[in-house]
Amino acid sequence: MDFEKPIAAQGNYRDCPSVPAQLMKDKKKMKSFKMYSTHQLSWNVIIPAEKLEVEGLLLQKAIVIRLLEDFAFKKASKDLGYFMYVTTLEKIGEGIVRKHTGDVIFPVEFNCVTFKILRGETLEGVVHKILKQGVFLRCGPTDKVFLSHQKMVDYKYVPGENPFFINEKMPRIKKGTVVRFIVVGARYVEEEKEFQVVVSLEGDYLGPVLKG
Repeated sequence: MDFEKPIAAQGNYRDCPSVPAQLMKDKKKMKSFKMYSTHQLSWNVIIPAEKLEVEGLLLQKAIVIRLLEDFAFKKASKDLGYFMYVTTLEKIGEGIVRKHTGDVIFPVEFNCVTFKILRGETLEGVVHKILKQGVFLRCGPTDKVFLSHQKMVDYKYVPGENPFFINEKMPRIKKGTVVRFIVVGARYVEEEKEFQVVVSLEGDYLGPVLKG
């Protein structure tokens, strides 16, 4: 790939006004959940030639918007899990012009939060689909958390227009029920950029969560 002269985007990137305020979160709260973690990443952001007539904060804004678009498109990775949100923009390096297209590549360093379900964790999810074989739950950004009927001790499937699982000693499990479970396995599917998670109710203090 052929490159020409560098282009600089000047400014205080940590306080860049183009970073949406709603992306900033409370890091102290996040530390209490193992599935959330913070990372500093270095990516290359490509700005099309037609957007390079702007300077200063406008150029910063174009770079940040493209970074957020790339961040959302990438969605997840096997090692880091789901990409949740960008917290701070640390540095924008000098841009390098592609000779044949005029596009500019800016090296960008930023902090972000990711979400990854790990084996052995005890988590909570909301039931969104019920089958005879078990239920699917939504936990964080994923809705592919499967709880097999074989891992639901003493629960029986009740068919019907609105099927559910019933247990004589525990609340029933139906759509919308919050369930506390333990993770027994997770697999990343590269083609879908999704994690498939298998969970169980075999253990202490697991099962439907009563609303207080």
